[in-house]
Amino acid sequence: MHSTHLLLEEPIRMASILEPSKPSFFPAMTKIVGTLGPKSRTVEVISACLKAGMSVARFDFSWADVDYHQETLENLKMAVKSTKKLCAVMLDTVGPELQVVNKSERAISLEAEAFVVLTPDQEQEASSELLPINFGGLSKAVKPGDTIFMGQYLFTGSETTSVWLEVSELKGDDVVCVIKNTATLAGSLFTLHISQIRIDLPTLSDADKDVISTWGVRNKIDFLSLSYTRHAEDVRQARVFLSKLGDLNQTQIFAKIENIEGLTHFDEILQEADGIILSRGNLGIDLPPEKVFLFQKAAVYKCNMAGKPAVITRVVDSMTDNLRPTRAEATDVANAVLDGSDAILLGAETLRGLYPVETISIVGKICAEAEKVFNQDLYFKKTVKYVGEPMTHLESIASSAVRAAIKVKASVIICFTSSGRAARLIAKYRPTMPVLSVVIPRLKTNQLRWSFTGAFEARQSLIVRGLFPMLADPRHPAESTSATNESVLKVALDHGKASGVIKSHDRVVVCQKVGDASVVKIIELED
Repeated sequence: MHSTHLLLEEPIRMASILEPSKPSFFPAMTKIVGTLGPKSRTVEVISACLKAGMSVARFDFSWADVDYHQETLENLKMAVKSTKKLCAVMLDTVGPELQVVNKSERAISLEAEAFVVLTPDQEQEASSELLPINFGGLSKAVKPGDTIFMGQYLFTGSETTSVWLEVSELKGDDVVCVIKNTATLAGSLFTLHISQIRIDLPTLSDADKDVISTWGVRNKIDFLSLSYTRHAEDVRQARVFLSKLGDLNQTQIFAKIENIEGLTHFDEILQEADGIILSRGNLGIDLPPEKVFLFQKAAVYKCNMAGKPAVITRVVDSMTDNLRPTRAEATDVANAVLDGSDAILLGAETLRGLYPVETISIVGKICAEAEKVFNQDLYFKKTVKYVGEPMTHLESIASSAVRAAIKVKASVIICFTSSGRAARLIAKYRPTMPVLSVVIPRLKTNQLRWSFTGAFEARQSLIVRGLFPMLADPRHPAESTSATNESVLKVALDHGKASGVIKSHDRVVVCQKVGDASVVKIIELED
């Protein structure tokens, strides 16, 4: 991206750290997933989020109904049209999430050392002494002495809005707990998290299936974020379910790892899923604090080697209410990038935070700075070593393209692809320059009507680090045989020039199929 690629291991003048960064067309190579909600659902705010660098919009069905989310999505479509920036749609399921049912939405104050009863009877009113929950098997799942964490959905971790309970006795279906800290629970949705206890509920609930088969199908969702994935079987079942829903057989499944059970089956889950979301909020409760970083680094490394996107959540919680992240959060975002994450997922920060646009912008800037010192050389060697020999045909083409691009200091890699696989493989080697993936549409027919594929593939690369998709015009041949300038390559180069990634005299590496052979070529541009 810049020839001034410094590495942290190299001696640098401290003053050079303060030099302002050059603005570029792509805010960062690392992608940002924004959760759309009350504070981020107008066309103006969504447009600003897209301009600031959001490339995937997440719709969280843990709260609000289908109509509410549909309205938000219609606004997103308008924002995409007006900003001319592609945006993918992610549907986040509720899954086996334990929730306190507070119908009146009144604030509930809990005093330390007092007792509170958790009951499965959802008809009861929530109060300081009694909290109805949405799960009947709690008394069978816990034993006296277990700790239960309860807090606002996407809690910010501040002790005044969340509470620790200790199970003291079990009475029939009710669970009596001692309150460990004084807190006020305000708002309508609180989740319960019990450390290291298996909750016997299906990963895809009936409500989730209902939402996917109506809202999901109608809006052709690009990603399904499968909350509380605990086994590879969860992903397989979700895939079978999606395969019966028309266009959704192309939807990618991202397994959301939220507890110890998902962690222990991580390797099998990674094989089945299209990508991984590390839900650090819930994992942070389930894991001892000193182990959290270790899991993140190990999981991201495994995703990188498998060439599957790794998404990190809960990075700048404090920006829900503040304009600046804390220094720990700023460092955390940079470390996630240096670890190799593909995308940063913002939850409460954009959903109900006061500064959704500023948050996306700041996270993007931190990512861009971290990318400049990402040790690509070391990463490339590790990846090649991991893949081993003999390499597959595609893998060797992809790694050669990246290597050539780095050696000739190319400003961009252009890759022609119809399934998106080739472009994702190139991105797996984490080139220092953007990869423009030019998706060539394919025509398919069901004997009744024609349709083009390609839109799904293009949007699904919006969550991969360094991949920037553009849809080719189906009328253009991928390689112009005669001297016609209408080849897709020219269109891609023009797109690159217009966006300021390519300048005259730059070198560009192009990766494409010619007949049955794959070709990597280096072009030097004239004026």
